[in-house]
Amino acid sequence: MPSYSRSVPAAGPWLSRLAGALALVAVAGGLSGCGAINRVPTLEEQAKSAWSEVQNQYQRRADLIPNLVETVKGYAQQEKDVLIGVTEARAKASSVKVDASTVSDPQKFKEYQDAQNQLSGALGRLLVTVERYPDLKSNQNFLALQSQLEGTENRIAVARRDYIGAVQSYNTEVRTIPGRWIAAWFYPDAKPMETFTATPDSARPPNVKF
Repeated sequence: MPSYSRSVPAAGPWLSRLAGALALVAVAGGLSGCGAINRVPTLEEQAKSAWSEVQNQYQRRADLIPNLVETVKGYAQQEKDVLIGVTEARAKASSVKVDASTVSDPQKFKEYQDAQNQLSGALGRLLVTVERYPDLKSNQNFLALQSQLEGTENRIAVARRDYIGAVQSYNTEVRTIPGRWIAAWFYPDAKPMETFTATPDSARPPNVKF
């Protein structure tokens, strides 16, 4: 009796792609079940929220400065250069915007940090001049502004610390395995975020106690 043989067609590239897709679905299902697949966006949102708080506190400081300058001007008009320096630094700091969607841009983030550091320096110089004016130091309006400014500088320090911590957690997740894989597969737009770098002038808030 004659024998017959039937050849089995070779698996094509489509079969490999299908196998890869099924494997990806299986991995995604497992990661979703343990919450790992949501860790990247969760940490990203936490970092963005912390960044918003940093901006809020810097804006709070900027809002206090015009009244502070006017109060000092009433007692120390001869400190014109210092007052102008603070006003110009405030205007520059307020004009530089870095929102939550651009904190991954090193150049823009550095521009924002530099502007805020310059304002801190100008503000520190203004506060030093107050030592020469006892009447100003005892002015009730100035004392109230001093208290608000001191509280704001402390809030800025806390907000920056919280932001640095949140960014560290997020950056670690998107740079290490399995977070790096998850980000590449499901969140291709997720990029490491920039963080603050300490400088001699910004390592501590201006001394506003008199």
